[in-house]
Parts: sequence; C-alpha cells; structure tokens
Amino acid sequence: MITIQDLTYRIDGRILLENASATIPTGHKAGLVGRNGSGKTTLLAILLGQLQVETGRVDIPRNSRIGAVAQEAPGDDRSILETVLSADTERAELLRRAGGEQSADEISATQLRLVDIGAHTAPARAATVLHGLGFPSNTHDTPCREFSGGWRMRVALAATLLSEPDILLLDEPTNYLDLEGTLWLENYIRRYPYTVLMVSHDRDLLNGCVGSILHLDQTKLTFYSGGYDRFERTRREQQALQLNLKRKQDDARRHMQSYIDRFRYQANKARQAQSRIKALARMEPIASVVDQTVFPFFFPAPTKVLAPPLITLEDASVGYEPGKPVLRGLNLRLDPDDRIALLGANGNGKSTFAKLIADRLPAMDGQVKRAHKLNVGYFAQHQLDELDSKRTPFEYGYELMPGASEAQRRAKIGAFGFSVEKADTKICNLSGGEKARMLFALAGFYGPHVLILDEPTNHLDVDSREALIHALNDFEGAVILISHDRHLVEASADRLWLVDKGTVGPYEGDLDDYRKLVLQKRKPDSEQRDGPGSSQTESPPASKQQRRQRAARERERLSDLKKHVRQCETAIARAEVRLDEIDAALGDSDLYARAQDKAQALAKERGTLKKALEILEEDWLKASQAYDESRAVTADQ
Repeated sequence: MITIQDLTYRIDGRILLENASATIPTGHKAGLVGRNGSGKTTLLAILLGQLQVETGRVDIPRNSRIGAVAQEAPGDDRSILETVLSADTERAELLRRAGGEQSADEISATQLRLVDIGAHTAPARAATVLHGLGFPSNTHDTPCREFSGGWRMRVALAATLLSEPDILLLDEPTNYLDLEGTLWLENYIRRYPYTVLMVSHDRDLLNGCVGSILHLDQTKLTFYSGGYDRFERTRREQQALQLNLKRKQDDARRHMQSYIDRFRYQANKARQAQSRIKALARMEPIASVVDQTVFPFFFPAPTKVLAPPLITLEDASVGYEPGKPVLRGLNLRLDPDDRIALLGANGNGKSTFAKLIADRLPAMDGQVKRAHKLNVGYFAQHQLDELDSKRTPFEYGYELMPGASEAQRRAKIGAFGFSVEKADTKICNLSGGEKARMLFALAGFYGPHVLILDEPTNHLDVDSREALIHALNDFEGAVILISHDRHLVEASADRLWLVDKGTVGPYEGDLDDYRKLVLQKRKPDSEQRDGPGSSQTESPPASKQQRRQRAARERERLSDLKKHVRQCETAIARAEVRLDEIDAALGDSDLYARAQDKAQALAKERGTLKKALEILEEDWLKASQAYDESRAVTADQ
C-alpha cells in the first residue's frame, strides 16, 4: 500500500502539492491524471525519493522494489537484449555469485533463488517484451547506439517492465510508442500482477488497464474507483452537487445577512440578530467549482473549395534512396470530405506516406496528381525542434502576414489561442502544449484543403485532446491522421488505411478488429508461458459498437446542424437589415401625406417581417441548442 499523507511541495515559489493525501492499495493499477503542469511528474519523483518535500510523508512497504523508466535512453555498444536483461540487477548479481567460488550451502541458496525469480527464462521473457514493443527478433542483438532516441526509450521501457518491480511507475509511457505498441502495453499492464501508478492522457489506455484514478487538481489529490470515463462522470456529478450546495448556502447567507442588517440595532430583535451573526461566522463557506477551460483549437476553412479528387496516386512509389522505395504500388485517392487514419507499426512508412501527400517527398515512380492550387497543412512532432526558440508567435505571424497591420496579425494569432502575453513570449519559454499549438497554427494558417497530423497529441492533456477532436470535426477540409490515441482516431476518422508490407490500402475492419490483429502478431508462444500474470485469464475487451461509424454519422449530423444555424443567422441578418430600411422610411412624417398606399404597404410588410423574424430566431435558437447538445454528446462518447 502506498500512503501519501499531508504532502506539501513547491518549486520556485509555486505550490504544486499542499496537504495532499491519498492511499493506493497494494496491487491496484491507478492512473495519475491532471492538467499539464499540475505536478504529476513531480509526485512520481517524490515517490522515487528523488525530491524532498516540505511537510508530510510517503509510506511505502519496506523492501518494496520501485521501478521507473530511466530518463536517459541507453546508447552504448551493448545489444538491446543485453540492456534489457541487465535491468534485473538481482539476477545479474546471483549469476555473478554462481560463477565464483561458493560453499555447498551458498551454491544451493543461489541456485534456489535463481529458480525462484525465473532467471533461466529471463532471456525468453525479455525477447517477448521487446517483440511486443515493436522490436523484431532479428534486431535483439543490435547495439543500442544504432537506434534512434525514440526506439532507445522503448528499450528503457522494456528494461523496466522486465524487472517486474513491486511498484511500477510510468510517466507517459506511450509518448514513444505507435498505436500497435500502445495496444500491446495496455494488454501487458492489465495483466501485470503488482501495483502500477501511471501518468497518461490517453483515455482509452486508462479505461483499458487501470482500475482507479488518482486526480491531481489545485494542489490536492483525490482517489476515484474505476477507469477514466467513470472518473469523469463521477467528478462532473460531484461538481454539480457542490455547485448546487454552494448556491443554497449563498442564498442562506444572504437571507441571514439581510436579517442582521435589518434588525441588529433594534432592541427587541438584537438577541436574534446576534445569534444569526454567530451562526453566519460558524458557517464554513463551500468552495466555488474551479474548472479550468482549454482555449479551443482552430483550423480555418479552405479559402477556395476544390472539386474532388484533391490527390490521386497511380502506381506511385516513394522512398529516400534511389531504387529502394519504402512504399510502392500506391493507388489511392483523397477527396475533400475524407477523414483518414493511418494504421501500421512504426517503421512501416506512415510518416513517409504523409510526406508524399504533403509534397515534402517526391514520388520515385508512378503519378501523383494534385488539384490546382491545393494547400496542404502538415504537423509532425519533429517540427517542435525546428521552431526558432528565439522568435515569438507574433514574429511568426509577422512573417506569414507581411502586408497586414499589427492588429490584424494579433487577431489572427489570437484566434489560434495566443493571448497578447503569449504572442510575445519566446518559443523557448512556451510549454510543450503551447509549442504544439504553435505548430497547429502554422499548419492551418492559410486554410488548408488537406490537414496532415503526425502524432499530434504527445504534449496535450486529456482536455486539450478533446478540444482537438472538436476542431478536427469542425474543420471543412480533408484530414489524414497518424496517432496512437485511439479515442482521437475513433472520434475524428471515418476511414482506416493500413500501411503494411511496403504499400498502403484501405482497412475494412474497425479498431477493435485491428487491436486483435496486433495482439495476435505480438504475442509469441513464450508470453503465454512466462509473461506476467500468465495464470490469469484475460477477459475480452468491451465492444465499442462501431464507435468509428457512429462518430462519422455524428459528424455528418453536426455538419447539417451547423449549416442550418448559419442559414438562420444569414436570414435573420437580412430581415434585420430590411426592418431597418422600413423603419427609416416610415420615420419620414411626409410619407403618409405624399404616398399613403406606400406607407400602408410598408407597415404591412413590417408586420409580416417582424413575425417571420420571431420564427427565424426561434428556429435559430433550437438549432443552436441541438448543435451544442450534439457536440456535448460526442465529447462524452
């Protein structure tokens, strides 16, 4: 059991934790959630003993082994298999002893302990973990230094998982994983037999593998039972109840204060007034509900509508070295209303295909036909490192709008979520989420016909991801999405393309079908025998009842409602203009003497127009409410 009691910690004068308390029962798998910057990573560091708190304490069972992913990825000459095996320090020490001189009793004790910890099956278990995280067996002897930073972090994650600590701490473990690796990790954690505390903003991952949520909000910790969806519902209900209680208390306080103000100086009522003064002082104020909102994302509509198809690929191939295409035989078409998610393991060519569509990589063979004046917006995580750290968002806007006034530039930058203060902040001083917002602004600045997003969520918290879903659903162009966040994929895409075996083609199943396919491919026989909790029976995942298809239908319904709202607004504006014209004409006192018939006709038209305007406004109100309610339902699904 992990007990956190009255913990207080501050950094640079800012309080992250204040008298925070919580208890995580032994064997529980909990998700640690909270807004970016709330202190989640700091809390993990405190649990690891890396930071000293001001007050309070953390109690962890004695002799419990705590494991976390190393912050620095391994990059030496050892093979990735050797690196993963070396994480089990007890095994390494026992094997060292077994190779030295020992007494008969010591040899017996050493060999028994090696059997107890499954030392002889460790290489097979390590291979299983590496395979699940996307390393084929023919790469297990490859030195770590030959892999990129992202793949090295996977090796670090594999090493931590193999060591099977009593308390496993994970901080955004999917940031370096593709969708396939995320699905495997969810399955692994669900079967993990010990305590897990995991920081994540992936709501599907939290729903799939944890049984409780530890919420860090406004320097306090609150423990909730159930997955993320249940936590969100429970918290909303509690906020509504708290808001209702506060409203009732405020009414009671006003009533008592009114009595005090009226009678405190009247002799016959002074005693009762004093009694109410004491009662009012004893009344503990109920805190207001403070729920920070996320500034919405915004992708402008294309400035000019293009006829389909936007892009056509005919027997195209693409790659980086002449004669060595990464993808070949591409015969695909992209239309203005397409919402496509690319599936496939990292290294299969998803980003290569995205660069081909974005015209950042030329085709080697075949044809790529693009609509005239096609504008493509492109977002990729590596672009974060390409931002000029010494520039500000406003300076980027100045470059993109050279002929505009300062007010126009600030209005444009502000539409993407940058206030005056943030617009003048250097990129190096922005948070990861704000830098990602800057890339979204650059990708959508000119109203693209096609928006390509390659892993857009790594620096976004749950609420920001929801805001991104709304922005994509409101966007009027085509979308190509690469993401390990299933909730984002299911809520934003209505078609799946699979990048596999050197080509790209439509995938006819849904994400549940794909999940089963991935787990089947990444489950060697050894995992059945030696994986953690292998004696447990895995229950099948709950059906999402074609959530992807429902999301597509809901987007179409939202689009129709939005169009109807705009039509009502246009009609109301025209009616109001005409009413102003009629009122101006009827305001001429000579009109009745000069043209009585015209005055009567105008008066009659005004009456008819006034009734029509009332009907239009009522229709607009109903359509707006229906649109808002549909968006709220979509967000809850």
